Amino acid sequence: MQLLVNEIFHSIQGESSHAGLPCTFIRLTGCNLRCSWCDTRYAYDEGERVEVSRIIDKIAAFECNLVEVTGGEPLIQEETPHFLRTLLDQGYTVLLETNGSIDIGLADPRCHRIVDIKCPSSRMADQNYLANFERLTERDELKFVISNSEDYDFAKQILATALPQVAALRTTINFSPLFAALAPRTLAEWVLRDRLPVRLNMQLHKIIWDPRTRGV
Repeated sequence: MQLLVNEIFHSIQGESSHAGLPCTFIRLTGCNLRCSWCDTRYAYDEGERVEVSRIIDKIAAFECNLVEVTGGEPLIQEETPHFLRTLLDQGYTVLLETNGSIDIGLADPRCHRIVDIKCPSSRMADQNYLANFERLTERDELKFVISNSEDYDFAKQILATALPQVAALRTTINFSPLFAALAPRTLAEWVLRDRLPVRLNMQLHKIIWDPRTRGV
């Protein structure tokens, strides 16, 4: 079995509640969305077919138990769910970064599924598959990338509907200021003002390394 892979690398996890931990990343090629602010456009088309056994060997060489499968959009490849199960069966802690437009029920619920909810500035807000709220577990997380007050108000509106269900599961909610577009302090002040039960999600890898650097 093969996957279309853009890159495999070992770095510091930059986002989610796992931020700051060493992590092995498998970035898969291809995405069904075209967000206006996407910072991984190179993953739309660039990549090569790699045997899953070879991918597993590369992961093992890093001697790191935390693994993230990201993209692009990993779930557009039919082989991804099987790959996730293989990693989980081998004892890895697996994060799945998904753009929120596809049913996360395809992915083994043992994963920590980090589900984007697209805000208006992405120009993809009409692609949100909101039925995913019904599939969340306590392992999963939501992520809103916010670039302005319109995005923030949109995120609040979504949460007003979903919060009882999300709160019952203790699902982590991440609010991420769009890098170089919205000051983290501004978003922090909005969150504190409105008493929102969310986590300010900074992209540590863009703070540690040059934001244009790939493979980190």
